Amino acid sequence: MTIKVLIFDFDGLLMDTESTLLDSWLWEWRRHGLRLDPAGFFADHGGDVSEQRYAALAEAVGAGYDRESSHALRMAYRAELNAALLPTPGIVGWLDRAAELGLRLAVASSSPLTHVGAMLDQAGLRERFEVLATGEEVAAHKPDPAVYLLALERLGVPAAEAVAFEDTAHGVAAAHEAGLRCVAVPNAHADRTRFTAAEVLLSSAADSSLDDLLAELES
Repeated sequence: MTIKVLIFDFDGLLMDTESTLLDSWLWEWRRHGLRLDPAGFFADHGGDVSEQRYAALAEAVGAGYDRESSHALRMAYRAELNAALLPTPGIVGWLDRAAELGLRLAVASSSPLTHVGAMLDQAGLRERFEVLATGEEVAAHKPDPAVYLLALERLGVPAAEAVAFEDTAHGVAAAHEAGLRCVAVPNAHADRTRFTAAEVLLSSAADSSLDDLLAELES
């Protein structure tokens, strides 16, 4: 087997934090008696666009909008939603089988370690991963390959010996730019027609055993 390492994106892939992010913003707009159109909510990159989102809400609310209070209330609401999250279906099975096969595991996420680490701790998964490479450690976010290149550097392996797992089209692009093969498991808010470049496209991690997936990638 040439594949020795599995590198996972975090948000929307290991845990469905993309849905809780959107839900928290929908809730915050409703709190002001407004409706947020989900179309176009998710950016085509892994960077933080919170300030643009707050600016749009401030414009919609008008005079009297309190940015600090808005942020605090939204984050508290999202924390409640995140506290109920479990790993996405099929993920733990993949991780269990990876351990049996002696595969090394890493996370490469555009999100900060404070978020990724806390959620992995909550799910009891953090110790499974040898390497965590996160957004605050690199100069550019996906589709830039920097965070994948950082993960590969820390692992000390060439891209040919690793495979990436992604839930967004810009994540797939980042993986490919780093020289990685990529398995795409689009999140619930992603357009599946944009994932044609992925080596494998699944609806859920539960749709394929890790053994079958690795065999397909090796063929």
